[in-house]
Amino acid sequence: MQTEKIDILSGDRQAGIDRAGEILRRGGIVAIPTETVYGLAASAFDDNAIKKVFEAKGRPQNNPLIVHISDLDMINEVAEDIPATLPALAKRFWPGPFTAVLKKKETVASRVSAGLDTVAVRMPASAAARDIIRAAGIPLAAPSANVSGAPSPTTAAHVLADLDGKADAILCGEDCSVGVESTVVALFSKPPRLLRPGAVTAEELREFLPDLIIDKAVLSEPESGKPVASPGMLYKHYAPRTEAFLVVGDSRDFIRFVNSKRDCAALCFNEEFPEITVKKLSYGEKNDKKELARNLFAALRRVDTLNAQCVYIHAPDKSGVGLAVYNRLLRAAAFKVIEL
Repeated sequence: MQTEKIDILSGDRQAGIDRAGEILRRGGIVAIPTETVYGLAASAFDDNAIKKVFEAKGRPQNNPLIVHISDLDMINEVAEDIPATLPALAKRFWPGPFTAVLKKKETVASRVSAGLDTVAVRMPASAAARDIIRAAGIPLAAPSANVSGAPSPTTAAHVLADLDGKADAILCGEDCSVGVESTVVALFSKPPRLLRPGAVTAEELREFLPDLIIDKAVLSEPESGKPVASPGMLYKHYAPRTEAFLVVGDSRDFIRFVNSKRDCAALCFNEEFPEITVKKLSYGEKNDKKELARNLFAALRRVDTLNAQCVYIHAPDKSGVGLAVYNRLLRAAAFKVIEL
């Protein structure tokens, strides 16, 4: 799909939100800000509009989308057989970066669920995103607003770099405060399964879902040919053009390792930056997992500006939000992990 130059709308004016809603109602696609990453939105009921999203991104047809709602009543338009666990989870985590996978209503466009009988649903914390959904008057399916497989966009500039001329409009808002996509939980399964980690952690979820299990695909390569149950479960995703390797080990070992690799670069923690002598970028303090998540995708995009043969990325530990960062880095590195 190719459009004229993308229409840039202001998130500070009601006129921009109203215009975005109008485009979406008539079957267009609009990049919108959320607290996680920018999303490329279309009507969840319009299969042709959803087709435009897949074409603009170059997204594989077997990768399902998340449907975004503006209030809890709207969930009844897209899902059925709502589990008894959802109300308490919604009260605690909505609006916010939590996605529930539920049984799908037939009204939802078939491409949204990639042929599955389930639908992933969330209510974004971003007021601009919810205002756009209200202006459109329909639930919106919205994957990340980037070229498929590349690092997700957390600023309007990232969206323009990837999708200018491929979408009808972008509503410019604040940079994304969370920085990684939402936590996805399959509530229809028994026991419930964490399919994709995010800012809502497994530890927080177990207060409401004590039997929650973490799907093996979170930290392992997905089974070849098996349908993915959630966005973000593909083998390679979030990747810079530069070949990436994920490195696990303590700071002293990481510094020694990367300093011996003269043709490559390092993506490291702030504390390590002064001692690294090769090309380098940092993405946050080692123990501030929320900062690492917030900076991750912008840092992965900047890696390509280093013009290095490859990049070695220091992995965070997997506690709390660190699990989400580790999960994204595994896929950015196509599961190439070096243990020091």
